[in-house]
Amino acid sequence: MDVLRPPNNVTEFVLLGLTQNPHLQKILFVVFLFIFLFTVLANLLIVITISLSPTLSAPMYFFLTYLALLDASFISVSTPKMIIDLLFQRRTISWGGCQTQLFLEHFLGGSEIIVLMAMAYDRYVAICKPLHYTAVMRQGLCQLLVVVAWVGGVLHASVQILFSMDLTFCGPNVIDHFMCDFFSLLELACSDTYRLGIVVAANSGSLCLLIFVILVTSYIAILSSLKSHGSEGRRRALSTCGAHFTVVVLFFGPCIFTYTRPVAIYPVDKWVTVFFVILCPMLNPIIYTVRNTEVKKAMRNLLKRRVT
Repeated sequence: MDVLRPPNNVTEFVLLGLTQNPHLQKILFVVFLFIFLFTVLANLLIVITISLSPTLSAPMYFFLTYLALLDASFISVSTPKMIIDLLFQRRTISWGGCQTQLFLEHFLGGSEIIVLMAMAYDRYVAICKPLHYTAVMRQGLCQLLVVVAWVGGVLHASVQILFSMDLTFCGPNVIDHFMCDFFSLLELACSDTYRLGIVVAANSGSLCLLIFVILVTSYIAILSSLKSHGSEGRRRALSTCGAHFTVVVLFFGPCIFTYTRPVAIYPVDKWVTVFFVILCPMLNPIIYTVRNTEVKKAMRNLLKRRVT
């Protein structure tokens, strides 16, 4: 069955965007264009720096490379269209484009969740079981975890697409959002979506909440084990884990707020999505570079080599 075929007579959706104020739209266009370009370039700089720096060969940086790739891709799914739509009064998206956005959002989001779990596990082994770190975090295991992240993202996104195929639309086709969101589609569907909404909350919301609890538990275990470390070891561990934990909270906070509730659309949802889809990918490279001396040193050395 073709998942890109329009259901019933609906061939496109009208997106209301963030605001209807023409003056504010122009300001947001400049702001989000800058954020988008900065985010993509900053994350690509992290990828290039780690790839070309022999000193950044630890598993932590291996996972950071993929996190940066995911962030650069994640912000590129819906942000360019949102930026362009700020210049026009009528903003539409086809049914196929809506399905593509849904798939890529959940694929990249699901993959990022697994990568964050892998990074937390890496820090747990490094700090709580340092003597076994080299034996446990082998290159093969790191590569396997990345493959699991890609496969897990595909499976999660496929479930969302299968859900959306069961929806029927009779009109209207106006979405009070700047992108295609599954809850927005549920609100527009003319079929009974109560049970489907519960399933979506269980699939996405419960998953986010469960994994967040697991990650928080792992960081509590890490903090408890720091009592046996020296002051310098504690400082470095706290710096690294602090950056990781900040990224986890910023990523999972909006996710839990959005998906662990009954199907309903609120005005604040659009701005929560802005934080989740646009600001988080921008903040991640800042958090990991500002708090990581080795990454900053590698960037400086890379720039010096290029200038020379």
